[in-house]
Amino acid sequence: MTRMDSFARLPEECISAILSLTSPMDTSRFSIISHAFKSATDSDNVWETFLPPDYQEIISTSVSPVVYATKKHLYFTLFHSPILLHGGNISFSLDRRNGKKCYMLGARELLLSWGGCWSWTSHPHSRFYEVAKLKCPGWIHIRGMIKTQMLSSNTAYAAYLVFSLAGRFNGLESSRTIVRFVDPQTENSMIKTVESSEKFESEATGKIARMRGDGWMEIEMGTFYNGQEDNREVEAWLIEINNPGGKSGLIVEGIEFRPV
Repeated sequence: MTRMDSFARLPEECISAILSLTSPMDTSRFSIISHAFKSATDSDNVWETFLPPDYQEIISTSVSPVVYATKKHLYFTLFHSPILLHGGNISFSLDRRNGKKCYMLGARELLLSWGGCWSWTSHPHSRFYEVAKLKCPGWIHIRGMIKTQMLSSNTAYAAYLVFSLAGRFNGLESSRTIVRFVDPQTENSMIKTVESSEKFESEATGKIARMRGDGWMEIEMGTFYNGQEDNREVEAWLIEINNPGGKSGLIVEGIEFRPV
């Protein structure tokens, strides 16, 4: 008898307890080992541990009902198909690797400088009802803010500007990006990631723009670590004051905060 055969002979409750200490992807792989493993890997008790502790509160604010048959079904639904929250201006999903929380602030949740230079329109590839389209190329300041309590604790995150630039990869190459913590109890701010000059290239070398799987482009704005007891807000800025003509056709979908 092999070690795996002995392991598979354990009571299903024991197998479930062991699987809950692994990762969602590992648990899915274990399902092919034996019938006992298959049953345990479908257990609600296992997949409950992979969902965020406040998942019920989160999905209760979805603009559309979140229908699921099992906790495993819910987990895979949330990483395959982001749900819209808070009136449809924020999306929520899970990181497929570890189940950590991912949020995207839609353009309506962002602070866009020179409001008269932006128009609001629908977009066939956007998860949101509206995106922001730049009408008057010039200086742009784009800021998004999220409460750290909304994010997974003890997790490293990055902020990404999600956008389209009329099919081009240039136009924001001289942009400055900043990510910083803001403590709501004080007036002090701590800059965690400061400026960077972004180059729009197709190769994944350094901080570059890249195509996403959903048809948009993204650029990393900076990184930060969300600790256990953080009760602050995180600001992510993109500032572009050069090459006004190069930003023609800029469409902003939002700013995404996801684990790195």
